Amino acid sequence: MTALPDLAPRAGAEALLRQTGPARPRLGLGPALRWLLLFAGGVVMVAPLAFMLSTSFKYPFEVYSLSLIPEEPTLDNYRAVLGDRRFGWWFYNSLLVATLTTISNVFWDSLVGYTLAKFRFRFRQVVFVAILSTLMIPTEMLVIPWYLMSQQLGWLNTHWGIMFPGLMTAFGVFLMRQFFLTVPDDFLEAARIDGLNEFQIWWRIAMPLVRPALAALAIFVFLGNWTAFIWPLIVTNSQRMYTLPVGLTTFSVEQSVQWELIMTGAAISVLPTLIVFLLFQRFIIRGVVMAGLKG
Repeated sequence: MTALPDLAPRAGAEALLRQTGPARPRLGLGPALRWLLLFAGGVVMVAPLAFMLSTSFKYPFEVYSLSLIPEEPTLDNYRAVLGDRRFGWWFYNSLLVATLTTISNVFWDSLVGYTLAKFRFRFRQVVFVAILSTLMIPTEMLVIPWYLMSQQLGWLNTHWGIMFPGLMTAFGVFLMRQFFLTVPDDFLEAARIDGLNEFQIWWRIAMPLVRPALAALAIFVFLGNWTAFIWPLIVTNSQRMYTLPVGLTTFSVEQSVQWELIMTGAAISVLPTLIVFLLFQRFIIRGVVMAGLKG
């Protein structure tokens, strides 16, 4: 006859568990402080956006109220901004400049980054360091040479004049080089054996392997050109050629500042960048983290 197992210890343990309940993890001071700091940082970052959105629904007499909830919400500001034909021009200019500049950066930055990562030639590191050194030059020091060049070549008050300083960036070259360093050379050698030329290897083999970097670069460049202000303000002299950040300043005159219209235009201009960021934010995080893995 098979002996029955002794159930007394198990029954005693179950009774003790029912009395004491499951163990609850304790939240230490360190994690609690980190959560508090993250929450405070989130509030600081979200507060201006909330104030901007709230102001866009307010009448002029209510703009300076500290309340985030409008007492008399109105859509008149959106009707006024969207009904202004100039706003359509500004939106088109910003969208065109940001899109074409992003395409140019994705192509040229990745091509130069691939060359610096996978080809061996004299002074390769010198060229790379020289490209990186341009990151230390403030934009304010470059606007005068850019303006003189635009004036001599007839690029003032044109889309090309707005775009040309940002058609290629040192940060993009650095980011793409770091990612291309992670691509195994065996893949490239196998493609050469199969008869592909160097451009085909870059386009068909290497580029698909660095899609997270391409997405991150595209988002960074698009956001940077969408919000650019100093150079578009200098190179354009007609309201029809203004980009959104520059055009919104026309709502501010010497006699008064139409904050409700400025905030409305800003709220509308944030929507495209917010949508892009929400869709591809994982690529931004992965791109920034992996950029420093090799180099």
